[in-house]
Amino acid sequence: MEGKEEDVRLGANKFSERQPIGTAAQGSDDKDYKEPPPAPLFEPGELKSWSFYRAGIAEFMATFLFLYVTILTVMGVNNSPSKCATVGIQGIAWSFGGMIFALVYCTAGISGGHINPAVTFGLFLARKLSLTRAVFYMVMQCLGAICGAGVVKGFQKGLYESTGGGANVVASGYTKGDGLGAEIVGTFILVYTVFSATDAKRNARDSHVPILAPLPIGFAVFLVHLATIPITGTGINPARSLGAALIYNRDHAWDDHWIFWVGPFIGAALAAIYHQVVIRAIPFKSRS
Repeated sequence: MEGKEEDVRLGANKFSERQPIGTAAQGSDDKDYKEPPPAPLFEPGELKSWSFYRAGIAEFMATFLFLYVTILTVMGVNNSPSKCATVGIQGIAWSFGGMIFALVYCTAGISGGHINPAVTFGLFLARKLSLTRAVFYMVMQCLGAICGAGVVKGFQKGLYESTGGGANVVASGYTKGDGLGAEIVGTFILVYTVFSATDAKRNARDSHVPILAPLPIGFAVFLVHLATIPITGTGINPARSLGAALIYNRDHAWDDHWIFWVGPFIGAALAAIYHQVVIRAIPFKSRS
């Protein structure tokens, strides 16, 4: 009995009833992980660093390859008279998700492996990178997407134009509101997964678990595509939508194009707020 009473006393001392919560818990000195400091809003010194431009080139090349492979997959499915003779929607979803997995793995150590302006926007709101870098990444991502779609059209112009060029449009039977909602929720899932997979606290607590961050990110892209390809063709990436629309350049490709910018940016902002404020209780502030 004495041994049991001692165990109870030790447990009561170790796990006190009044534990800090919310932002109060962030100030604890006994954390087993280190939270990276918030990035400054502007970082002029980055413009003089080669690593800054190298990261932009990595984003350009990754988005270029992403559009090249995925649009070719979409064209192959749309060109077949029978969906049973192709990889179908599941194959398209695997193409997008698999490419994100591979490209994030390749570029994460160089640029962070964003490959998506919505992801960059969400991480910027969470002060994971400066405005300077965020704008540069978005420009390079859009240029990469345009070049990727352009190369596909250059190789197979007739097939490209006859199969829709991989452009995102709201499918018949759905309203603009349906399309916007699908893009918001889909991007929320993606960006929330990005935050969770790259979280400093998770990396410290689960360091014994051999799970690559690109794996859940790519799988999230795969699942979102399965759900929303029938609605919008799945954008959740403004650069991907812009590149396909600009190279395809048909009126119906531009009619709903705003949805594929507004939706992903709203979804990314909601994911950033949810993860940083609700889940992690980290205040939005920049380094002085």
